[in-house]
Amino acid sequence: MNSFPNIAIDGPAGAGKSTVARLLSKELGFLYIDTGAMYRAVALKAIRKGVDLADQPGLSRLAAVTSVNLKTDAEGNLRVFLDGEDVTEEIRSPAVSKAVSLVARVPAVRERLVELQRAMASGGGVVMEGRDIGTVVLPDAEIKIFLTASPEERARRRREELAARGYIVDQHQMVNEITERDRIDTTRAAGPLVPAADAEIIDCSSMPVEKVVKMIVARVSAGRRE
Repeated sequence: MNSFPNIAIDGPAGAGKSTVARLLSKELGFLYIDTGAMYRAVALKAIRKGVDLADQPGLSRLAAVTSVNLKTDAEGNLRVFLDGEDVTEEIRSPAVSKAVSLVARVPAVRERLVELQRAMASGGGVVMEGRDIGTVVLPDAEIKIFLTASPEERARRRREELAARGYIVDQHQMVNEITERDRIDTTRAAGPLVPAADAEIIDCSSMPVEKVVKMIVARVSAGRRE
């Protein structure tokens, strides 16, 4: 295995992909690429501009003139820039969470962002998380992980995340939103959410994030010894 393999982490909303990928990238000294944040940035712009989320040609035109950049700040945290503006916090709002799947299903939007993501991974040594990384964006990634958890557990995690930002959402409502997002993500024509054939599936419903990170680090270490 390459000493700086690309690591693809896929999974449904609320599975803990971002947390695992962030900790893993710090542990290995790799670049962390949050592809979901890139789609959220485009969704935020669509909301701001009043673009109908059912208007796929309109969303395609919007994506074509949108710049999304990812940078790591001095504390090692990922910052998301939309046309030069730091929108790291705003893209996590409930409104964007509802809109993002509708934006991400548009083929032209995905094609634009996939091109940017592949360019960032071309030198190896990235931890990239999303919903079609192992199947579409980086099908040749040396390590592929499909991280999942029960809808109830994912809803609980997402509620806690939103509460920390000042948004209070009912558990039943959140389970329904998670379930609907799963339906949209798994049935879309472009890059549907499915595990890659050679992905390791990890159910972290009752597994601490530190254990998940150790499992993946062990895989990287084992690969380097081969």
